[in-house]
Amino acid sequence: MKVLVTGSAGFIGFHVAKALLERGDEVIGLDLFTEYYAPVLKARRNEMLEAYDGFTCVRGDIVDMDVLTSAFDQLGSGEDTRVCHLAAQAGVRHSIEHPDEFNRDNVAGFGNVIELCKVREIAGLIYASTSSVYGDNKDFPLREDSNTDHQASLYGMTKKANELQASVYNTLFGMHCTGLRFFTVYGPWGRPDMALFLFTDAVLRGHAMNIFGHGKMSRDFTYVDDIVAGVVAALDRNYSYEIINLGCGRTEELMDFVSTIEEACGKEGRKEFLPMQQGDVVRTGADISRAKELLDFDPKTQIAVGVPNFVRWYREYHGI
Repeated sequence: MKVLVTGSAGFIGFHVAKALLERGDEVIGLDLFTEYYAPVLKARRNEMLEAYDGFTCVRGDIVDMDVLTSAFDQLGSGEDTRVCHLAAQAGVRHSIEHPDEFNRDNVAGFGNVIELCKVREIAGLIYASTSSVYGDNKDFPLREDSNTDHQASLYGMTKKANELQASVYNTLFGMHCTGLRFFTVYGPWGRPDMALFLFTDAVLRGHAMNIFGHGKMSRDFTYVDDIVAGVVAALDRNYSYEIINLGCGRTEELMDFVSTIEEACGKEGRKEFLPMQQGDVVRTGADISRAKELLDFDPKTQIAVGVPNFVRWYREYHGI
């Protein structure tokens, strides 16, 4: 296939692009290299992708139609073309303080991408949604048909808007659109604003871990390699219209997650327990039966393996 991966220098985008290149697909990577977190980390990921003959990097903004059109020009059209849209402004708490960025990047940017998919007759659009669309839902495990009418964050709201627009484009224009609801993705080359990165950094450097919700939260932690397998399967299957959970299918207590980090680091960390933050939810947990049925999705990596993998990468990357 020939795939345009937006957000190719981001955490998940990098891993997806790398997997596609390694199996022989051609990848056009589009990324703005924003300063939301260390651009040097994004540059390092991009350097690894640039080493592949089948990779082309386009630097620019999905809101800039000239840049986006240039990327689509390189993609072309036809049955072998796909767009894997992973570029977005992330961060539940960041969305509360900077709603303009989320409306711009996640709503307007997505609108540009899906409209060009329609105009250029791209065979399929696979895009990142999120478990945040479920809000603080108590209907566990969370299923694709669980209620998503009550959002807990602006970030979740923007991703729900993406799902609704994809549904409209499928209904009106027959566009193939698959939305993937990611559940707490972690692993090597991860984002510095996420819990695993922050906790590992704090333990190794002797700083206090800020543990919100007084530690009484739980998450469906999903290893990045498992997420990539689901994304690639969605690109290959290219269903007419689907919304699919991609999670581990197992909920872990936050303090068990912290203990696993400490064990991998070889020492106990200092802890500061804090109240819940705005936009946070107490629990997530995915029903992945639909992913198993439609994508042969079979997540294999539990935190006992995934967390030490991350810590090893973190030590190497930072020379610790």
